[in-house]
Amino acid sequence: MKTFVCIKRVPDTSEAEVKVDATGKDVDSSRFSFDINDADNYAVEEAVLIKEAKGGTVQVICMGPQDADVMIRMALAKGGDSAIRIDDPRINAVDPLKVAKVLAAVIKSQEFDLVLTGCMASDDGSMAVGVALAEELGVPHAAMVKKLEVEDGKVKAYRELEGGIAEVVEITLPAVITIQTGINEPRYAPIRGIREAQKKELKVLKIDDLGLAEDEVNAASSLVELQKLYIPEVVSRAEVIEGAPEEKAEIMATKLVKGGLL
Repeated sequence: MKTFVCIKRVPDTSEAEVKVDATGKDVDSSRFSFDINDADNYAVEEAVLIKEAKGGTVQVICMGPQDADVMIRMALAKGGDSAIRIDDPRINAVDPLKVAKVLAAVIKSQEFDLVLTGCMASDDGSMAVGVALAEELGVPHAAMVKKLEVEDGKVKAYRELEGGIAEVVEITLPAVITIQTGINEPRYAPIRGIREAQKKELKVLKIDDLGLAEDEVNAASSLVELQKLYIPEVVSRAEVIEGAPEEKAEIMATKLVKGGLL
């Protein structure tokens, strides 16, 4: 079983104030720390679990700067066998279709059984790369998967749908699966694994190495354009009504009548 797992380096905005930078098209990331995208972390764990159960290899793919190597090495320390990082400023990383085309170019050059990605990136939330990647590769896919069973030549994917509904699909390999958070419990990298990860292969490629032309993946050829980022204006706030239940009910009724809702 040869598995590829695609991961993304994203900023941790939980402890820092988000501000738009001077260009108006990006955020000021000078105070952010960066780590693996949450859903991708579950995808890494699922790939390693499949390797442990079925044998084979796990290759990690990431598109990003050199700073992403620390995150990639941690994925290798957890059980990945090798990694490829694509670092090329000519790629329009804002467009999920261009990102999918680049990732597909890496995977197409090798044999594969399964490609895993996180279901969504926490920074842009497009949920499109995994599905577009399947289209580029010409293979079936299942998205938002919360349970995965690998059998001979096929996988059974349990998908999470709206309204608490679940769907079970059986897919012939090769295939692309986008992993939902909670599908497993991601492990911590052991000290021995961290040491061994430093010796594992990590290739850095440009689009020229992938047989792609600049006009296939750059911003000029994209149908997606980031025009503006802004912090939403707060125009109203919730009001907490205090008092005894009877008093709160009377205040609420008065507000509803004055607001024309009753």
